[in-house]
Amino acid sequence: MIPKDPVMLLSFVNMKLRDYYRDLDDCCEALQIDRAQLVEQLAAIGYSYDGEANQFR
Repeated sequence: MIPKDPVMLLSFVNMKLRDYYRDLDDCCEALQIDRAQLVEQLAAIGYSYDGEANQFR
């Protein structure tokens, strides 16, 4: 289950990216998450995806 709270979602996704997936597309596909919606949710709290670091910052 994916957290609904944006801060918990940030922590969850960054952990998954760090530990399991090579990039955001791979993560979203594996977890069946809509990439655009995820990016929008995290942008609402001031975070954007950094492909080089493979995390939201």
